[in-house]
Amino acid sequence: NTVLYTGNGGTQSITGVGFQPDFTWARARSIVENHVLYDSVRGATKDLRSDLTNAENTNSTGLTAFGSDGFSIGSVAFVNQNSATYASWNWKAGTAFSNDASATGVGSIDSAGSVNTDLGFSIINFTGTGSVLTVAHGLSKAPELIIEKSRDKADYWLVYAAPIGNTHGLILSGTNAALDSDTFWNDTSPTSTVWTMGTQNAVNNSGQETIAYCFHSVDGYSKIGTYTGNGNADGPFVYTGFRPAWVMIKRTDVVNNWLIFDTERDVYNVAGLELFANLSNAENNNTPEFDMLSNGFKYRATYAGSNASGGTYIYMAFAEQPFKYANAR
Repeated sequence: NTVLYTGNGGTQSITGVGFQPDFTWARARSIVENHVLYDSVRGATKDLRSDLTNAENTNSTGLTAFGSDGFSIGSVAFVNQNSATYASWNWKAGTAFSNDASATGVGSIDSAGSVNTDLGFSIINFTGTGSVLTVAHGLSKAPELIIEKSRDKADYWLVYAAPIGNTHGLILSGTNAALDSDTFWNDTSPTSTVWTMGTQNAVNNSGQETIAYCFHSVDGYSKIGTYTGNGNADGPFVYTGFRPAWVMIKRTDVVNNWLIFDTERDVYNVAGLELFANLSNAENNNTPEFDMLSNGFKYRATYAGSNASGGTYIYMAFAEQPFKYANAR
C-alpha cells in the first residue's frame, strides 16, 4: 500500500497502511533527498538508500518504529522535513523465517528473515562467504526479482530479474544496462527453495551481512515481466491481470533510470509522476506517459525511459491489496 504524507519537522505517526509493514520504502517528493529503505528484519532506525552505495546507517530520528497501521518517524529531512511532501511504499511479510542449512540441507549457508508466501515476498538476511553459495528464500516458488545490498560495505545494489536471465544483473543504485557476469548469480536461476550467489563481493563479501528483498508474481496481485517499446504515442499495452497501484520500470538494453509510479500520486489518467529509484531528484511530472487500466497499463508517449522504439524493459507491478489476501483490522 502507498501512503502519502506531509512532513512536520518533528515526530509523527504515519497511518493508513492497513497492516503492520515489514518493508517501508520512503521518498521525498517535493525536495531533493535520498530514498530510504527500512525493514523489520534489520530493525527500525536502520536505513539503506537505493540511490547511494552507502553501507547501512542507523539514525534515531528516521523511521523509529513499525506500528499496526503504519510507522513512526523522527525529524530527519529524508523522512520528515517540515512542509515537504513524501510517498511511502509498504509491503507486509510478517512470518518469521530461519533456515539452518546444515540441519535442513537447504542452501549452503544459514539465512533468516520474514516471509509472506501468499503474496510472494520475503526479506532475507545472510552472511557472505566470498565463494559461490546458495541461500534459502522462504518462498513457495522461485523469486523472479531479487534486490540485494551489503549492509556493512559501501557498494552497489544488485538486482536479479528473471526476464533478463541468470547471466545478467542490474544495478538499482545506477543507470546501467543489464550487465553480463557469472559472478552475480553463477549463471544459475533461483529454484523454489534457494537462489545462487556468485563471487561478486558487492553483495557476497566474506563475513559481511547482506539483505535481500525477494519477489515472485502472484495472480491478481503482482506481476514481474518485460515488454518492448514502440516509440509511438499509441504505445504498448502491458497486461498484468489487475489494475496496477505501484509500478517500477527499468530499461535494460541501454543506460537509463529506474522509474517508480503509483496511483496515490497519480490518481487519474493520463499518469506520469515519476520518482527515480537511483536518483535523489524531486518528483518529475512526465504526464502524459501512460494510463493505468483495469488489467494493466498502456503507454501514451515516447519517453526513452519507458517507451523507446525497440527498447527492452522490465517491470514489477502491484495491485492494491486484493480482497483474497485482506488483513483483519
